[in-house]
Amino acid sequence: MGPEQAPPAARSPRIVRTARLVVFDLDGTLVDSVADLTTAANRMLGDIAPGAGALSHDEVRSFVGDGARELVARVLARSSARADLDEALATFLDFYRTGLLDATRPYPGVVQGLERLSDRTLAVLTNKPGDMSRAILEGLGLKTRFFRIYGGGDVPGKKPDPAGLKRLLAEAGVSPEEALMVGDSAVDVRTARNAGTPVAGVTYGLDPTGLRAAAPDLLVGSLEELADRLETGQL
Repeated sequence: MGPEQAPPAARSPRIVRTARLVVFDLDGTLVDSVADLTTAANRMLGDIAPGAGALSHDEVRSFVGDGARELVARVLARSSARADLDEALATFLDFYRTGLLDATRPYPGVVQGLERLSDRTLAVLTNKPGDMSRAILEGLGLKTRFFRIYGGGDVPGKKPDPAGLKRLLAEAGVSPEEALMVGDSAVDVRTARNAGTPVAGVTYGLDPTGLRAAAPDLLVGSLEELADRLETGQL
């Protein structure tokens, strides 16, 4: 059984109003990047598997969350394209780098929510390649809001492996109980559970059904609502 199928660990500590470190997922939580990922995936297919047929926005959306390699593997499987995965991944990344910010934008309420949370230490932990994650946040004018932005290749393993989250806790000098993970999927919930950290889920993201089934400690409809709940203690 791989980490994606592993049962959840014990429930995390209760969210504290004074959470000192807030760690965000990227795709599906801070930014909507599906349009640009879909474009890159279909350009890749057109290059390495002509005639495979284009994938829809919703199909690619369902593939996002476990890193670029897994996304490409799912695209190839869905299109029945016979191609070397490493070659396909390199081609996909080349196309994606040229269009990181063509259509990618913060979700509604993200900029305002981050501003209201700015008195806390903020970080990003994503399975997207780290260099691309930092480029996206820089291009959107959000990079300086975070003390660390860790993605694929920056830390050992990938979510739900807790190594990245534990590194952020150590670097911020914060205990697991004083932090909060914020994401949009069951993977984010399992990451927090594996690190002993409370977790909040955003309901507007890529996998609301899987998120609810994973039972995060708190569900919110926007980062502004998250800020409201932390400020008032309604957790």
